[in-house]
Amino acid sequence: MCFAWWLEARLVVVIVERGSKLVLLNPDAARVFSFVHGPLNSDCIKTVGRFSYGMLITPKLLCAAAGLLLLMNSGVATADHHAGGDKLKVLLIDGQNNHDWRRCSPVMKSTLEASGKFSVHTETVTEADVIDWIVDFSAYDVVLSNYNGKAWQEKTQKAFVKYIEEGGNLVVVHAADNSFREWKEYNLMIGLGGWGGRNEKDGPYVYWKDGKVVRDDSKGRGGSHGRAWEYKVVVRDTEHPITKGLPKEFLQAKEELYDRLRGPGQNMKILATAFAKGGSERHEPVLMTITYGKGRIFHTVMGHDSKSMLGVAFQETLLRGTEWAATGKVTFPPVTAEELPVDKALSRDPKASRSAP
Repeated sequence: MCFAWWLEARLVVVIVERGSKLVLLNPDAARVFSFVHGPLNSDCIKTVGRFSYGMLITPKLLCAAAGLLLLMNSGVATADHHAGGDKLKVLLIDGQNNHDWRRCSPVMKSTLEASGKFSVHTETVTEADVIDWIVDFSAYDVVLSNYNGKAWQEKTQKAFVKYIEEGGNLVVVHAADNSFREWKEYNLMIGLGGWGGRNEKDGPYVYWKDGKVVRDDSKGRGGSHGRAWEYKVVVRDTEHPITKGLPKEFLQAKEELYDRLRGPGQNMKILATAFAKGGSERHEPVLMTITYGKGRIFHTVMGHDSKSMLGVAFQETLLRGTEWAATGKVTFPPVTAEELPVDKALSRDPKASRSAP
């Protein structure tokens, strides 16, 4: 059996089991322990191929070395982060969702990394993992949530709130806004959510009517949608960095369109809407930004499945929204109406996404 220990998308340590001993293999033996970032666990182990060099160590020796270097690694890790260039570090969280996260997450990862602007690390949090799962959020420029599952433990929630309050950032994709109805701070971060028992107690319906935002306190469930279709997205804020370079109207690939979302909707801007034909029959938020403390949040209701994530509309807004969340600006070039038309929903290979300058 052969395993690899990765730190932020970089191969750090390779371990193979040979009889009763472990063999430590490393492409750069002189610096192997400089990248140690914590005890080995199932979250940071992935199967890899064969390597032809190594040195014998015992499990006891490996654990002792890792523990020792926890005292040393903070400065080394920071230096390595900046030495790697200007790529923005994205933490993608998945592992539970009523949508197909196993296929959706790779599309988002490929879309972001193909641009050359981002480095994506994935944390897959299963029902078994969530009991004691925690991560150093501060090591990332932005968190990308593809998670809709069981509540995180209290210390993880507190760490996440602290991260956002102090200037960490978040991207919420589709069903990630179904998560954590009982978590007050999370709902303030995402602005609007659906399902999970949400109703008027969770905040008003928020939608667009007659050129302005409407906050509707009427009673009713939070979250619904009509049939899947190719819906037209209408930009409402043409000056925001995310939407400034987009056509005024464009078509998203066939998927369900969320409507009747409700929530606190505080410190929230609606950037774009779509008319929920066969649903609420009103213009519903599609792209939103929210501020929470010093943190920036980009919320998109697009991205129902891996096929609709191939839509140019989803990919272009994900790229621009993720960069804005991470930095407060967008450096991607404008998107023309030919590239993102309103009369046809175009799709593309995520690896063909546009590069940032």
